[in-house]
Amino acid sequence: MSTQRGRIRITGFDPTRVDERDPLSEWVEDGETEPESRWRRAWRRFRRNRSAMLGVAVVALLTLLAVFARPVELFGVTVQPIALTPFEPDTILYLTPEYANIGPYSPPSGTALLGTDGTGRDILSRLLYGGRYSLSIGFIVVFITAVIGIVYGSVSGYYGGLVDEVMMRVLDVIFAFPGLVLALVVVATLGGGYWQLVLAFTVFGWAGYARLIRGEILQVKQNEYVMAARALGARDRKVIFRHIVPNALAPVVVQASLSIGTVVIGVAALGFLGVGLDPTTAEWGTMLNAARSTLIQGPGATLPWWATVFPGVAIFLFVMAMNLIGDGINDALDAQDTTVTQGGGA
Repeated sequence: MSTQRGRIRITGFDPTRVDERDPLSEWVEDGETEPESRWRRAWRRFRRNRSAMLGVAVVALLTLLAVFARPVELFGVTVQPIALTPFEPDTILYLTPEYANIGPYSPPSGTALLGTDGTGRDILSRLLYGGRYSLSIGFIVVFITAVIGIVYGSVSGYYGGLVDEVMMRVLDVIFAFPGLVLALVVVATLGGGYWQLVLAFTVFGWAGYARLIRGEILQVKQNEYVMAARALGARDRKVIFRHIVPNALAPVVVQASLSIGTVVIGVAALGFLGVGLDPTTAEWGTMLNAARSTLIQGPGATLPWWATVFPGVAIFLFVMAMNLIGDGINDALDAQDTTVTQGGGA
């Protein structure tokens, strides 16, 4: 410190290094001399995880099948002309002269590979096309809720005190109610629909991210580089979103990857209850709801198992794949690996 009264000079900090520091800590593994950023190291470890890569392959396959199921038009312009499905998802086959022999709940055949539903529509076409609803809602909801939760939790954890107390009490009120019940209330109030479902899972879904990031912020804000940024006069917004949040994102990324599958299950649950999308929509949960009556037929009745098994398998595969990805991300970002020593960090 300076000996001049009334003036304090902090030494030991390089202002350029604090201002231009890498947003994540650097790591050096045994046998390596160059430091490696935490995200790069995590990606390398993630690629070596076979189960996680299997999950990535399944999600990528389901996403591609949904995108290329039928042509995509935006503002009257066809941006994706490929059609993998043999029929439109709403086509009733027995009303078409060449497929008049295929009726409702026809078993899998050469024409309808996965059979037909109760109105004679091709299940394969509806299954692939319906992935657009389930998958897109899952990704959109998680992105929006993660952003809102990160901002909310960062402000709460950084300022602390009365601000943190009030903001956390708001979260306590939200956590007092089951998330699916709150989503059901929102959909019942606003009516079913794509954006209504997005809103239903977004309105309260950010609370989990807020509490998670808040706990990380309370730890990270005590680090030396945060103190240095404050001493150099950096604004709170810059300190939070440039120096603190990037080093507290690891658990949020894991939570987000796992939440995508949770949202897809929630959307399917509302669809199964008949309060999600329109009953004619080729959404996986709505397809299960349409075939629900087949599960309670009397003894001796022919059970059209294909009407419920294939949508259920699609939901299972996607959620299981997202869980594998989430576990892989968690392992890749685990900083407690004893083979790694920290070095070169700011």
